[in-house]
Amino acid sequence: MIWLLRAARWVRHPPSERRVMLVAAVVAICFAIWGLEQLVGFPEWLEPKRLPRR
Repeated sequence: MIWLLRAARWVRHPPSERRVMLVAAVVAICFAIWGLEQLVGFPEWLEPKRLPRR
């Protein structure tokens, strides 16, 4: 229900064009990183490793 109130506020007071471009750029960067990971793969040195239990 809160999202409906927020959407109504956005309709009355839309964000600036600069903010829309910023959000679009962040989303595009995220998709580019995801696509690169799908194409190349996840680096082995970034994978979590299980520590042996004592």
